[in-house]
Amino acid sequence: MAQKRLPLHTKILLGLVIGLVFGLVCIFTGIPNSLVIHYIKPFGTIFVNALKMVAMPLILASLIVGVANLGDISKLSRMGGRTIGIYMATTVIATTIGLVIVNIIQPGKIITEETRTELMGMFEKDVVLKADEAKKFKEEGPLQPLVNIIPDNLFDSASKNSNMLQIVFFAIIFGIALLQIKTDKKHIVIGFFEGLNDVIIRIIHYIMMFAPYGVFALISTLIVEIAGNNPSKAVEILSALLLYSATVLIGLLIMILVVYPTIFKLFTKVKYRTFFKGIRDAQILAFSTSSSSATLPVTMESVENNLNVSEEVSSFVLPLGATINMDGTSLYQSVAAVFIAHAMGLELSLTSQLAIVITAVLASIGSAGVPGAGMVMLVIVLEAAGIPAAGLALIVAPDRPLDMCRTVVNITGDATVAMVIASTEGEQVGQKRVID
Repeated sequence: MAQKRLPLHTKILLGLVIGLVFGLVCIFTGIPNSLVIHYIKPFGTIFVNALKMVAMPLILASLIVGVANLGDISKLSRMGGRTIGIYMATTVIATTIGLVIVNIIQPGKIITEETRTELMGMFEKDVVLKADEAKKFKEEGPLQPLVNIIPDNLFDSASKNSNMLQIVFFAIIFGIALLQIKTDKKHIVIGFFEGLNDVIIRIIHYIMMFAPYGVFALISTLIVEIAGNNPSKAVEILSALLLYSATVLIGLLIMILVVYPTIFKLFTKVKYRTFFKGIRDAQILAFSTSSSSATLPVTMESVENNLNVSEEVSSFVLPLGATINMDGTSLYQSVAAVFIAHAMGLELSLTSQLAIVITAVLASIGSAGVPGAGMVMLVIVLEAAGIPAAGLALIVAPDRPLDMCRTVVNITGDATVAMVIASTEGEQVGQKRVID
């Protein structure tokens, strides 16, 4: 009898636990730090670099396909305008909630000044670059950020993750233009980008297969480099990670228990308990797969059969949501960005945090609904905000369990907007459909 394989999230958790144990063993037994730094740390670096490698093509392909699949300009201006508007609004709300909570709880500041100083030393070069960029920003005019969104050389922008907003702008314009060309030519171009998107998603699957080893390398190296021979520092890091995870979970619960019920009360006559019961199967699948895309067929079936949303609305709103609406992901990105900044001793100004909101919202538009894609987008948010991307090592270990939770929020947000759009179209939603 063939042995049952462990699921990926279990492997990642094992990598986390083994990495923690190995790091602590190194500290207590006096294993040379050079062994970890020279022979284990490179695998963590490879993992982070692989995530950065697919960021640009992922957001370009998925966003072009998402916009082009709206159908035509008239549909875009009516249902599409409302759908995208609500999606953007909920994403901004989610990102803002994340920033508010992380600034109140401040899990990154649990780390002592001594440890922050060591972190600053580890990433001294990145910190200097951040200071230089801040100085340059002050010397520019108030409309320079608007100018920076428009690329003067697309290929140059595509070579730098820090210029990802330019890629987002180009992808949106490209997708809208696709809606207005001849059908035969349009299908060829869309087919190409759909194929490219599928290839990138497959590559992400390959990268996530390496994730348990990357997590092991990152967390064991992190503990050894920072804690050295002082176990109390290792405990300090673990406490900060637990508080960081709790901060993300509190924000996700606010979205599900406060924000979405409020939207229901404002725009529909459906009780939130009825809605919650109707999409329960989709939420369970989302939690187990960590994939909005994989859950999409079940989400559509749930809102159509259990909540009486028409196929016309569900087939338009939900696939679009699986592409551009990532409330849970954007909330997580805002919390993670501030946590990493605080953990590294960096204070973010209000302007910097507003930049996180804007970048997280735009990055979530192109975030594929597959495991690990949120971390890819986080790289974009970190680099756009001037936070060293190497700080990803601080939060990669608990990412998979949090990914499972934020995917539930993502698909709940998609279904919420589908209900709102159906209600504004005059449909009698909320009742179980009678199938002849």
